[in-house]
Amino acid sequence: METFIAILALLLGLVGIVGSVAPGLPGPPLSWVGLLLVYLWGGGTDGGGNPMSLTFLLIWLAVTIVITILDYVVPAYFTKLTGGSKAGGWGAIIGLFAGIFLAPVGMIVGSLLGAFIAEFVFAKKDTGTSIKSALGAFLGFLFGTGAKLAAAGVMLFYIFVFAF
Repeated sequence: METFIAILALLLGLVGIVGSVAPGLPGPPLSWVGLLLVYLWGGGTDGGGNPMSLTFLLIWLAVTIVITILDYVVPAYFTKLTGGSKAGGWGAIIGLFAGIFLAPVGMIVGSLLGAFIAEFVFAKKDTGTSIKSALGAFLGFLFGTGAKLAAAGVMLFYIFVFAF
């Protein structure tokens, strides 16, 4: 049973990495559930012989919650910061989903094009302003994705350390 829990926790950590990039999968929360399984199972110790503490687990829960909230807030903030509108933010999200079939390049290009088209067509902005807004939406996407990847990657590392 212990091996099964360890493998399941590791798989959750790996899916958490994938979910940090792929829309629709909650990356860091899945990684945290992997940590939770290791904690509840009482699995292993770190290199120094210390078991995972409840404090450690709760800190990572807080990090997971903050990263998840920021993932929704930061792209809109970056879009607004560069003069974008709600239309640009929605365009970036729609473009991201449209480009998912050609991931990761399609997601990046889709997000940029979606924001640009929405700003240009729906918000009636000129080309330069639309490009600037699209870049803002893209930078927000990159920042959010990078933060999710970093958190999920560190949690995967700790799953491996404590479970194996």
